[in-house]
Amino acid sequence: MQKKIMYHLVLAGTVASLFVCNVPLFALDNDARIEESAQKSYVFRTYLKGDDIKVQSKDGIVTLTGTVSEGDHKVLAKETVAGLPGVKDVNNKLEDKKEVPAVSSDAWLIAKVKSTLLFHNNVSGTQTNITAENGTITLRGEAINTAQKDLATEYAKDVEGVKGVKNEMTVASTVQKSDKAVGQKVETVGELIDDASITALVKTTLLSHRSTSALNTTVETKDGMVKLGGKAKNAAEKDLAAKIVTDVHGVKSVFNNMTVEEPKSKKKGAIEGC
Repeated sequence: MQKKIMYHLVLAGTVASLFVCNVPLFALDNDARIEESAQKSYVFRTYLKGDDIKVQSKDGIVTLTGTVSEGDHKVLAKETVAGLPGVKDVNNKLEDKKEVPAVSSDAWLIAKVKSTLLFHNNVSGTQTNITAENGTITLRGEAINTAQKDLATEYAKDVEGVKGVKNEMTVASTVQKSDKAVGQKVETVGELIDDASITALVKTTLLSHRSTSALNTTVETKDGMVKLGGKAKNAAEKDLAAKIVTDVHGVKSVFNNMTVEEPKSKKKGAIEGC
């Protein structure tokens, strides 16, 4: 009987020790997985590849250190990491390589318009030359067609602080259109964009647009399908958010679950009628 009791005690002790040992091992595995996933994400490989970013995770709390070439890259890096499985919080200690331009200055507007065009499918941020003078943006380069040229104007106008847009882009000839259209998107055909990157791109894009920057929008992505939540002032604002998100790299479809706020007068009337 005594031997049987000792056997059970030893067995219980062994199981307990294994459990205690496995907890930190699991945490280490999760931290390593987070760090690797961040560096392999589409955003880090595409938009942040020229930046010096170090990702360190401890018990799911990630610290970002190093330098970035653009101010928006700090936000983009944080949002990408925040969307990775197992991440509890992100401590963003990234610094700009160069002096950050004053808000609404011409240099600041150029950076904002550039990133806005860069994250959209149907315009070319890489092939569009952007200059600014006293808040007026000038776009130059070549567009595939008139629709793309007009869309670039629309997106540039919707950047916070932009006073006006002069679009001097030329439209490609019929012969060139087919060649240009194939490589227009940043992602190559068949390349998989991870959900964390899509979520980060969507959030950053909504913030860059004047029409949607003030919206309290939640974003969830699964297999490229984006779900929007939060509140919009009216149906037009809700529809615009979906339109902008649909044109973001990697987005396959958009489920717009945003609610439209009722006018205060309507709410008041409803109360009085009770």
